[in-house]
Amino acid sequence: MGLRSLGVALASTVALIALPVVAPPSALAADANLSQGRTAASSSTENAGTPAAAAVDGNTGTRWSSAVTDDQWFQVDLGATASISQVVLNWEAAYAADYKIQVSPDGGSWTDLRTVTGGDGGTDTLTVSGQGRYVRMQGIHRATPWGYSLWEFQVFGTPGTTQPGSCSTANSAQGKAASASSAENADTPASAAVDGNDSTRWSSQAADPQWLRVDLGSSQDICKIDLNWEAAYGKDFQLQASTDGQNWNTLKTVAGATGGRASYDVSGTGRYVRILGTARGTAYGYSLWEVAVHTTSGGTSGPVQGGGDLGPNVIVVDPSTPNLQQKFDQVFPQQESAQFGSERYQFLLKPGTYNGINAQLGFYTSISGLGLNPDDTQINGDITVDAGWFNGNATQNFWRSAENLAITPSNGTDRWAVAQAAPFRRIHVKGGLNLAPDGYGWASGGYIADSKIDGTVGPYSQQQWYTRDSSVGGWTNGVWNMTFTGVQGAPATNFDTGPYTTLDTTPVSREKPFLYLDGNDYKVFVPAKRTNARGVSWPANAGTSLPLSQFYLVKPGATAATINTALAQGLNLLFTPGVYHLDQTINVTRSDTVVLGLGLATLVPDGGIDAMHVADVDGVRLAGFLIDAGATRSDTLLQIGPAGAGADHSANPTTMQDVFIRIGGAGPGLATNSVVVNSDDVVIDHTWIWRADHGQGVGWETNRADYGLVVNGDDVLTTGLFVEHFNKYDVLWNGERGRTIFFQNEKAYDAPNAAAITHDGIVGYAAYKVAETVNVHEAWGLGSYCNYTSDPSIVQRHGFQVPVKTGIKLHSIQVISLGGKGQYAHVVNDTGTPTSGTDTIPSKITQFP
Repeated sequence: MGLRSLGVALASTVALIALPVVAPPSALAADANLSQGRTAASSSTENAGTPAAAAVDGNTGTRWSSAVTDDQWFQVDLGATASISQVVLNWEAAYAADYKIQVSPDGGSWTDLRTVTGGDGGTDTLTVSGQGRYVRMQGIHRATPWGYSLWEFQVFGTPGTTQPGSCSTANSAQGKAASASSAENADTPASAAVDGNDSTRWSSQAADPQWLRVDLGSSQDICKIDLNWEAAYGKDFQLQASTDGQNWNTLKTVAGATGGRASYDVSGTGRYVRILGTARGTAYGYSLWEVAVHTTSGGTSGPVQGGGDLGPNVIVVDPSTPNLQQKFDQVFPQQESAQFGSERYQFLLKPGTYNGINAQLGFYTSISGLGLNPDDTQINGDITVDAGWFNGNATQNFWRSAENLAITPSNGTDRWAVAQAAPFRRIHVKGGLNLAPDGYGWASGGYIADSKIDGTVGPYSQQQWYTRDSSVGGWTNGVWNMTFTGVQGAPATNFDTGPYTTLDTTPVSREKPFLYLDGNDYKVFVPAKRTNARGVSWPANAGTSLPLSQFYLVKPGATAATINTALAQGLNLLFTPGVYHLDQTINVTRSDTVVLGLGLATLVPDGGIDAMHVADVDGVRLAGFLIDAGATRSDTLLQIGPAGAGADHSANPTTMQDVFIRIGGAGPGLATNSVVVNSDDVVIDHTWIWRADHGQGVGWETNRADYGLVVNGDDVLTTGLFVEHFNKYDVLWNGERGRTIFFQNEKAYDAPNAAAITHDGIVGYAAYKVAETVNVHEAWGLGSYCNYTSDPSIVQRHGFQVPVKTGIKLHSIQVISLGGKGQYAHVVNDTGTPTSGTDTIPSKITQFP
């Protein structure tokens, strides 16, 4: 420490001479410095001369410095939720090599805004976008043998509508419920420390650690804690807050205290406050005459505002953008193999003609034109998805999208070699389209809608594909299941001898909402419902335009409470690219609400809550986002309509489009039900509901999820339904008059043995089960595959289970054993020949019954 102190003294001397006065960067002249003079905290301080407050005092001659370990942090409380645009770090000689800038609504749950690697000290000026009250530098690796040290930490942005109040002199803990780890005797209970009487006290047993906790009754902004110790005081202790009484956020760590009366300025939010003693100052226990908790008062909250910017992960370009190709080339290497990464990106191309670009799309990357019609945005070049990252195997090219533009491919044919959850919508390809990877490796897609392909589509190695309301110049082949509805130029049905199932029209469809530019104004176009559609919906474009001011633009750091407040005010939701952890269910209660995601925005329900509930109302549009199950089991990740819903929505149905569900893979995930549809007339147009078979947190019980899609509502239609790997039924259909057009399924690879999936005397849960009570149901283009890698000896009874009634009709159904890893005894019920061997030959039924 002596050498470090000498180095600090020398550095400080130089800095006092050379460092400039702190000023906001000129680029952000319109944004305020939100952090100066605010309450700051840190994981540690090097000594009393380098407190956290010194990094937000506007003085570059004072500094904060930490203890000498990597895992250290510095945070500032902005006093109210704010929109954050920039963070500036002025490092002393002891700087961070790697660190994160994080934001939090409550000082407990944190969202990454920016990750910095390979830092070189000096001044780091970071452009960010997010919302929160607390901003933190979380150190990962130090660059020097010392700790971390900051002359100044500045946060720039726009203050929110909630203005900070003053720290109240009232004691919010007095008379509230209190508890403790122990009590010395019956005369020193926990309640005696919050009774407002300095003659009564709580005291603990003579052991470490011990704690005293008080329940404030509701979540509060905590600004100060007063302690009045009896002779048996705490020498080392932590002041903590919690929203639930279980997960604790440390507001302040105190070491070397000497007892008596002491007041501590803190900053945090919680319902529960705890004093956690870690080292006693005497041979006795801990004893407190009184604990006082002070909270912020006088704040005012205004309404959530609509509109605003689209955030840092939305990349808006036009044909004159400098180094345009470089923008795509910067994102692609980062995302090419980031199958379970946390970064999300959306490219938006303004109308115009783009020459000579190749936009390669990796995971969680979307590209869209900003015209009202696809031909408004012309690319003379390519939008490419290939599988070089996976040795030419495209079966894991998930979670990306292209939408609303025209492509003239550089060599005449564009390559779109994708798997599930990779929609190709509103695209005009002025040439051919190749759906296979370079080298024609395995591929497992896919979905096209509302698109024109002037040339020929070549699926080649694609196992299955669904195309809706489009036109094609030709279609070369298929492997197992190629299904078409409303597609001009589609091949004729030949399922008895080939892979094709073709319906002339789509019974009900409504295209996905999309963002576009009307002059200089962003708007969201909400297409109208079509019945018996054939071909594309544009350029007629029946529908409604909504200004962006009618949308709450959700950015990283936004809380579920704010999201629900925005919905209650009548705003729609536009989720900008990011990963959003939810501590309460998002409730969509207003008819015609639009919930639209950009860049595969991802919702993660924490603590076992459901992610989203939709009321039994008309015309809700859910589109373009991913729900990723949390580590604590949720009952239902997405519920459309409450149990018992029965209103008629046939004139204006709720639609669910490009909404994807994942359980496990990015980490442990648990849910009993993935999607439950209780409302009538819902249209599900392209979803992939996936219990992970690879990645992290994967195992028969580790990422257990019993049901993929459960349909209880009547007159529900699914077009492009992909559901895989669930512990019980992948699809369970209880509603009347349901219809499915195209279904792709794999049974759970990791079923440990036949006994684990045997029920009612049947080995294996059907991939698609229609309940015995249902009288009318129809489906086309259905396939289920088994790959029982844990026990290849499993023989599944059937892929499909339906009642045998005149109103139940299935068309073009097949089951397939992938390489002989398990087999099917039948296709539907006890009908259909068994699969056998390792040659991956389908067992098919053209019609049932």
